[in-house]
Amino acid sequence: MADISASAVKELRERTGSGMMDCKKALAEVGGSVEKAIDYLREKGLAKAAKKASRTASDGRIFHYVHNNFKVGALLELNSETDFVAKTDEFNALGHEIAMHITAANPLYLRAEDVPAEDLEREKEIYRQQLRDEGKPEDRIEKIVEGKVRKFYESTCLMEQGYIRDPDKKINDLVVETIAKLGENIVVRRFARFMIGE
Repeated sequence: MADISASAVKELRERTGSGMMDCKKALAEVGGSVEKAIDYLREKGLAKAAKKASRTASDGRIFHYVHNNFKVGALLELNSETDFVAKTDEFNALGHEIAMHITAANPLYLRAEDVPAEDLEREKEIYRQQLRDEGKPEDRIEKIVEGKVRKFYESTCLMEQGYIRDPDKKINDLVVETIAKLGENIVVRRFARFMIGE
């Protein structure tokens, strides 16, 4: 086992918010590399978060965000398992960030499974017709349509959208990371976006 320096533990704690013993264990597992230890902690945290996802989240808070032009804003219900977690800085930061994201990104649905079947079928038919007009072979059209449907989800479903501050990270990833940090299930329950004149 590699010698773990106090400075490496300190840096890892500052960068991940993980406990000292978890940081020591992670550094020991990966031979002392802080970067590898960050990945290790994320993987372990995400695995724990997946186990927590089945637990009931019936507490939480309502968040709001209004853009500084006062013409667009959002309301968000974010649930946690306990009031204790709903009062933490991490939970409140997550709620604020998601409400701000909704205001900026204008999602139409919460999750992919919330897209009405008729809306999805209409989108698919539009894609099929476009591909036929482009002369794509029939046997490839459905495969291409699948890819376009994934892009449709990523542009219209909140949990699938790339986070406005870091497009490589989905909103779902933000929630899962916070679950891993706080040790409780967190659920984005519903949202509404308001824009003057809409």
